[in-house]
Amino acid sequence: MPHFVITGARVFDGEDLLGDVDVEVVEDTIASVGGSRPAGAELIDGTGATVLPGLIDAHTHTDEESLRQALTFGVTTELDMVSIPERMNPLRRLAAESDDLADVRSSSIGLTPANGHPHQVRTGEGDPPWPTASRADEVPAFVEDRIAEGADYLKVLVEDGHLFGFSLPRLAPELVAATAREAHARGKLVVAHAMTVETAEQVVDAGVDGLTHLFFDQPHSGELIEKIAAAGVFVIPTLSVITSITGESTGAELAKDPRVRAKLTPEWLDNLSGTIATSSHENLGYAFETLAALHRAGVDILAGTDAAHLGAPGMAHGVSLHGELRLLVRAGWTPIEALRAVTSVPARRFGLADRGRIRPGLRADLTMVTGDPTVTIGDTLEVQRVWRGGAPATLAPATL
Repeated sequence: MPHFVITGARVFDGEDLLGDVDVEVVEDTIASVGGSRPAGAELIDGTGATVLPGLIDAHTHTDEESLRQALTFGVTTELDMVSIPERMNPLRRLAAESDDLADVRSSSIGLTPANGHPHQVRTGEGDPPWPTASRADEVPAFVEDRIAEGADYLKVLVEDGHLFGFSLPRLAPELVAATAREAHARGKLVVAHAMTVETAEQVVDAGVDGLTHLFFDQPHSGELIEKIAAAGVFVIPTLSVITSITGESTGAELAKDPRVRAKLTPEWLDNLSGTIATSSHENLGYAFETLAALHRAGVDILAGTDAAHLGAPGMAHGVSLHGELRLLVRAGWTPIEALRAVTSVPARRFGLADRGRIRPGLRADLTMVTGDPTVTIGDTLEVQRVWRGGAPATLAPATL
């Protein structure tokens, strides 16, 4: 039975820095914070380190290899934002039983028109036919089917493709509103892919709970920011993918870091180093301005990367979340605010009441890093140890 106490480390509990306090773990649960050191417990020296809640990537598209890679970077939970249930459900069972994979939640298949996004980027993935709805009266069955196949939340995709150099059919506003209505009646959140000012306003008006990307095609309007704040909508900016779309290779900087190179295969390092580069770099400035306005308005911001498979340039599971934190700080967040965006805030907004904080009674998902990321955000990459449900994770480098 695991029973250990992390001693001498500073502790960021998901909301605040507690200072140097002991964290006791019994089996898979945090037993005490700042308590005594019971006889018989293993003592783990955390001198010079910081203990964080296990990190949560609030936007990925994942598989077994990706969950294993994420865990080596201290990411203990991924929120998958579109998946094929025939693949995701076995993966979820495997992740629940394994100490060497990050945990995962998923939206299952998102509602998109026939031939709508993301079909244009899934050629060759071997997907079965995607269910959809073309009329509002078809939406209740769509929602019921997604819940029956294990969806933790619902997703709608409203995308015309112009930021990616495509022309795509776009989901009708009444279908978004019907999905929000039907999902809420069943106690489920609805999140929306909407990367333009026009589509973001549409989905907020339709009643979604969160945006899975920042909108960045043009400068924001104050009215839209106020509308998002008043509605309590959260935003997952995915700055990692926006920098890639606008041609800024922030992933390439990460790929040069020896702490990253030791854990990624050459294929993933190449993928991380690439860019999509289908949109003007000017749009990145719009993204940072919009994010600052959302911050001032008190909108909940969740850190997520849109890390997917090889062939989605500029991202890699696990490491890109550390890059996302740096981008949030670049956008004006304090390091502590950025750390909340990757721990307590996504846990709260997605109803993951057992994680995202270091508190007695919660799940012992913990990441220990050398240094102090509450001061220097780059220290999150100094991953020393990771525990998932109290079990130590293997941090072995990738097979080269």
